Amino acid sequence: MLIWTKIMLEECNIQITNKLGLHVRPAAQLAEIAAKYQSQITITQNSKSVNGKSIIELLTLGAGQGTLLSIKGEGDDALKAVAEIKQLITNKFGEE
Repeated sequence: MLIWTKIMLEECNIQITNKLGLHVRPAAQLAEIAAKYQSQITITQNSKSVNGKSIIELLTLGAGQGTLLSIKGEGDDALKAVAEIKQLITNKFGEE
């Protein structure tokens, strides 16, 4: 018997625009949002990819102002997860 599984995939690119970049508080906010969803969230800068649910891994990106990130969600709620993370970054993590 063959069983087909549909995997939802959502991806977008977005630039960090807040003055201080992805420091501890924004990384915590991003990881908190990502953790609300069952989808796997991956954040990529250049060729380095990290788990979007891990504050420590997010901080290793060293993403300052102007950095372009790729946000990828894989799972049933990927569309909602990526949209909420994109909104957080677009709103400059509430800093400005």
